[in-house]
Amino acid sequence: MDIGFVGLGGMGRGMAANLVKAGHRVRVWNRSSGPAEEMRAAGAEPVARVEDAMQGEAVLSILADDSAMRDVFLAGGALDRAAKGLIHVNMATVSAAFVRELMAAHAERGLGYVAAPVFGRTDVAAAGKLNILAAGDPAAVERVQPLLDAMGQKTWPLGDDPLRANIVKIAGNFMIAAAIESMGEAVALGRGHGIAAGDLLEIMTNTLFSSPVYKGYGGIITEERYDPAAFKLTLGLKDVRLALAAGDAANVPLPLASLLRDGFLEAVAHGDADKDWAALARVSARRAGLD
Repeated sequence: MDIGFVGLGGMGRGMAANLVKAGHRVRVWNRSSGPAEEMRAAGAEPVARVEDAMQGEAVLSILADDSAMRDVFLAGGALDRAAKGLIHVNMATVSAAFVRELMAAHAERGLGYVAAPVFGRTDVAAAGKLNILAAGDPAAVERVQPLLDAMGQKTWPLGDDPLRANIVKIAGNFMIAAAIESMGEAVALGRGHGIAAGDLLEIMTNTLFSSPVYKGYGGIITEERYDPAAFKLTLGLKDVRLALAAGDAANVPLPLASLLRDGFLEAVAHGDADKDWAALARVSARRAGLD
């Protein structure tokens, strides 16, 4: 397919490279030109303007938040200059309210809109093993399915309302943050009684909590591998705030999300904003006088 890819951060670079490997023509654009030029060696075509990446059959994007999406696609009028019938596959984690705004903006211009946020960190993206949550018009999802197949190990269909995919993504990231928080508190408890973090988490992640999230983040917490960040702590704070906003919209109390938000804010106040979001575990250690 003739496609564009917008947003070449840690996730986007690996995803775009896998689309090139799958034989697609991929025009790439990034707000800073360096990452796009670097993709030339992988076989992608850097373009000067975001609308230049929107002249094929589809454009895929993965940007940091609502604000970045608004600046790139709405504020500058890029959607107005997109190819007729283009399908936009938005793979970012954005708010429920902004999803509705994006759906309306695309419909007004005769463009397709598919929400396809992902589960997986940068290494998973590079390996083409993401789990992809897809929702939107069934014909549009079917049309872009070969692209999703090139980037992921499985696509999880969630119906024709794009909001459903984003709510599942927000719920998933909320659960990961809760897992990090629980491990941080458990490690602090163990250390307070002379038990090393590695000893405690080795047992837990091979018995009661033998799952990728606990094993992966347990290893990061044990080794304190918070730099470089595969997913910045500030993005974790953003996603917990998205969960709280989605809860407000549906009158769903999320008391644990409020606790997590305060923990992330405390981490930011102590200088951990740019560290991996697993550094949330340091908050419990500091509270216990262990860090």
